Amino acid sequence: MSRSRKPDWLKMRPPSGQQFTKIKQTLREHNLHTVCEEASCPNLGDCWSGRNGPGTATFMLMGDRCSRGCNFCDVQTGGMEPLDEDEPANVAEAIAEIGLDYVVLTSVDRDDLPDQGAGHFAETIREIKRRDPGILVEVLIPDFQGEPELVRKIIDANPDVIAHNIETCERLQWPVRDKRAAYDQSLSVLEQVADESNIYTKTSIMLGVGEYDHEVYQTLSDLRESDVDIVTLGQYLQPSRRHLDVSEFVHPDRFDVWRQVAEDELGFLYCASGPMVRSSYKAGELFVDAILREGKTVEQAREEARAASQSA
Repeated sequence: MSRSRKPDWLKMRPPSGQQFTKIKQTLREHNLHTVCEEASCPNLGDCWSGRNGPGTATFMLMGDRCSRGCNFCDVQTGGMEPLDEDEPANVAEAIAEIGLDYVVLTSVDRDDLPDQGAGHFAETIREIKRRDPGILVEVLIPDFQGEPELVRKIIDANPDVIAHNIETCERLQWPVRDKRAAYDQSLSVLEQVADESNIYTKTSIMLGVGEYDHEVYQTLSDLRESDVDIVTLGQYLQPSRRHLDVSEFVHPDRFDVWRQVAEDELGFLYCASGPMVRSSYKAGELFVDAILREGKTVEQAREEARAASQSA
C-alpha cells in the first residue's frame, strides 16, 4: 500500500521564499534543530515560507537523536550526546531574530538522562518568557515515562499550551510507537496537566496506520474524558521503506467528518483535521481560534502569559 501512487490531495509544494531562507539561516547560525527538518515534515515549505501568515518553525530540543525508535518517525535513534547548556538561550535568541510571537517547542526522548531532559525543557520555556513574557509558548513534550514529578517541571514553567501526542488507538500503540510508550501512560500525562493547571492541553492522532473507525472514536472519547482541549488528525506518510507501511490514504472528506465529530459531538475546543495536518501545523492560528471560541482576545491571552511568567 505504501508504495502505491499518492493521491492528488497529498501533493506538496517545495519550500521557498524569503521567510523560509531567513528561518533556515537563523537555525544554522545558532546550531539549532527543528522537528520540521528532522522528521521530514511535509508542511515545511508551507509553514516556513509563511504562505498562510508569519513563518513558523517547531524547535526540537536536546539534539537530533532520540532514545526511542518509533516505527513511524524519521528522527534518528541512538548515539545520544550531552545536552548543550547554551541551547535555551540560543533558542530564545533565534526566536527574537526571526520575530515569532507564537513559539512551538518539542524534543527528542532522552530516556538516557536522569530527569529525561525535563529540566532542560523547562529552562528553555523560562528563557523565552524571560526575554519576552508576552510570547505564547506551545510545547510538545515526551511522556517522561509517566513520572508525575517530571511532567510537573514542565507545568511549573508555565507554557501556554502543553501537547503530548497519543499518535494512534490503543490496539496499535505497538508497532506504531516504541514499546516504552503506552496508551494509558500518554493519557496520564495529559490528565495531569489538566488536573494541575489551567494550561491548554493538546494531542494528535495519525490516520492510515490500520485503525478502524470505532477505534478512532474511542480514542477521541478517551481524550475528552482526560480533559484534552485540542486535537489534530493527519495522514501518516511513510518516511522511508524501513518505516511502517501506510495502510490507507484517508480521503479528506473523512477527515472533515472526524473534525465535526470531535468539535460538535465530543466537545473539543478545536480540531484541526486533514491529510496534511500535523501536531504543530498552524499552531498559532489554531490557538488563536481556540481562545476566540472561549470569548478571549489575543491580547488577553498575552496578558495572561505575562502574568503567568512573572509568577513562575
